[in-house]
Amino acid sequence: MTPLTLLYVPADRPDRPDRVAKALASPADVVLVDLEDAVAPSRKGEARENAARLLAGAPASRGVQVRINDASTPWHADDVAMVAALPDGVGARIPKAESADEVRALAAALPGRALHLLVESALGIERAFELATASPQVASLGLGEADLRSDLRVDGDEGLTWARGRVVVAARAARLPPPAMSAYTNVRDLDGLAASCRVGRALGFCGRTALHPAQLDTIRAAFLPSADEVAAARDVLDRVGSAAVEGVGAVALEDGTFLDVAMVERARWVLELARG
Repeated sequence: MTPLTLLYVPADRPDRPDRVAKALASPADVVLVDLEDAVAPSRKGEARENAARLLAGAPASRGVQVRINDASTPWHADDVAMVAALPDGVGARIPKAESADEVRALAAALPGRALHLLVESALGIERAFELATASPQVASLGLGEADLRSDLRVDGDEGLTWARGRVVVAARAARLPPPAMSAYTNVRDLDGLAASCRVGRALGFCGRTALHPAQLDTIRAAFLPSADEVAAARDVLDRVGSAAVEGVGAVALEDGTFLDVAMVERARWVLELARG
């Protein structure tokens, strides 16, 4: 199943010690327990200990990833060691991915564990396919857009259009799932979130990270196929089946469009997404 909603939660928050537990109980498809950007340097150790305690018994059925600190930081090695001791189903979310060699080193340190790479720099964008294929353990590729904006020195979404498309293409070429969109930072602007999701969906993204549970329903609704899309997909597959039975080689839809293999594959993807 392709996850549509991925909810970030900081692993420290001394004022909200139950926040990770509540996130795990939320309807988010995946919970992203954060040791990186959301955690102050002075609290990295506490966050790591808290994540280790709360995730030690994480059920295999619960989608969970831990975003570790990158390899240039003093916290990276301890983060990796902590994740290595967690249940096998807990994935590792890798920020600032730029080096295929570093990805392979992480794969060796976390054998069998899913690695979810975040590309957050111009160099990472240039190496997107190399990163996506660095190890069979790479399970997804995504963007960290705040850092990428800074590195590219752009403000609006227009400056990210090419980078977004590059990551979508690299993921597909590597036979990975479609990337999930980066978080929409204004958690109260649900209309803006929905509009942004529509843009991302048109570019080939599927699903989105969230900073607050209030964003989850909007994200899910934006990426689920509409009733019309589901009906059209069923019509495509029904017509293909009928043509096969009747020995017909070419099938035209009511709008005059002829069916081809790409349309059939797209229809199957739509129905798979609708089924969840």
